[in-house]
Amino acid sequence: MGITLDRRSLIQASLGLTGGLALLRGAPAVASTTPSTAAVEEPRPWWELGLMADPIMESQLLHFLAATYSAQADIGEVLDTATRIVAGDDWSWPNEWVRTADRIRAMGDASLSRRHGISAGNAYLRAANYYRAALIHHPEPTHPGVVAIGRKAVDAYNKALPLLKIPGTPVRIPYERTTLPGYFFRAPSVRGVAPLLIFQQGRDAWPEESKYVIDAALARGYHCLIVHAPGQGMAIREQGLPFRHDWEQVIRPVVDFALCIAGVDSRRIALLGWSMGGALVPRAAAFERRIKLLIPNPGVLNWGDSSFEQFNTYFPELMPLLDSDPQAFDAAMLQLMGQVFLYRWYMRDAMFKHGVSTPSALLFELRRYNNEPIVHRIRCRTLVMDGTAEAFSQGQARLLFDALECPKDYMLFTTEDTGLLHCQEGAQAVANHRMFDWLDEYL
Repeated sequence: MGITLDRRSLIQASLGLTGGLALLRGAPAVASTTPSTAAVEEPRPWWELGLMADPIMESQLLHFLAATYSAQADIGEVLDTATRIVAGDDWSWPNEWVRTADRIRAMGDASLSRRHGISAGNAYLRAANYYRAALIHHPEPTHPGVVAIGRKAVDAYNKALPLLKIPGTPVRIPYERTTLPGYFFRAPSVRGVAPLLIFQQGRDAWPEESKYVIDAALARGYHCLIVHAPGQGMAIREQGLPFRHDWEQVIRPVVDFALCIAGVDSRRIALLGWSMGGALVPRAAAFERRIKLLIPNPGVLNWGDSSFEQFNTYFPELMPLLDSDPQAFDAAMLQLMGQVFLYRWYMRDAMFKHGVSTPSALLFELRRYNNEPIVHRIRCRTLVMDGTAEAFSQGQARLLFDALECPKDYMLFTTEDTGLLHCQEGAQAVANHRMFDWLDEYL
């Protein structure tokens, strides 16, 4: 069984996945013949920047603008890079971010050569983030240059830590037959044992992007541990380790490693999962009893269902083929990928990170990410975070909260507090404020 996608289907699908409502909202209003019936254009929400033709790139741009909160970006550098990115050019995004990163890295080198350590450290911190930006929307995740860019990001970050006196130490965490790279941050004000926050990032972000949470944790006397887990950062790009649904097999060795670190209180370990991490950490906590507190942000009960709902919305003509004729599904999806950059980028990136080679294999793999059968096993107190404008797993946080049988709390962010977007994008201050108040009470 085959399927043909005409131009109308392509346009409808493109408007769906890329935020069609946002695109339509920005269209000029039709002029009316009389003032009394003139259409009043709805004000554009603050998070719709209107700077890039691709709404996903625009969302990612907001992510890097938000990094100014933790001194990992500068507004002018981010916006200048955005103006140079050419719509329709697959390579423009990574090339321009690398160009910016190289320039800032050179600034750091020049300052360091003249013994201006703080200036150099600040430049390296931003350069590391811009190298990571290049890889978040890279058209060919297996391209040899990807590993080189990733190494530049890690190298710049490692240079920044001692120059800025950030109390972070690179570590290697034993994992199956290899090790996972990560960082342990020791709270400088602590004498004796202290709680530990393990911060698990999601599908796209790197652990080094967690500085705004780490800063807040260290200021409150918590140690922190972050890791390039399978499917993320250099673990997938350099070591070829893909995501896995049984995330307890990742977190268990991380906790084992943490308990060997002097000063970590084994009775006070919190596990925080961001973005897709909000689907992974509940699974881990269901089997890892050494976790005292769990925070999925946003909470996700069934990542597979959430993914399928989006695919069913955007590709209603394709999805019936998935189970009946996977080869036809793959052929149709490849046709769509050939015509729409957004789909080409997403499918290549997702297949790479999940260790599969076809679109159908990706969706079959995503079905395995389901916490419904194990959610009753979670015993630690859990904070489920959510936002009224959650775009990637809408409704899942509430489903997870309702299914939990452990002590639990639900934290909703809204338009009023500006934290309504996915993972409170652009509202790091309010996210830290509310989340750490909760942590302080129970950790």
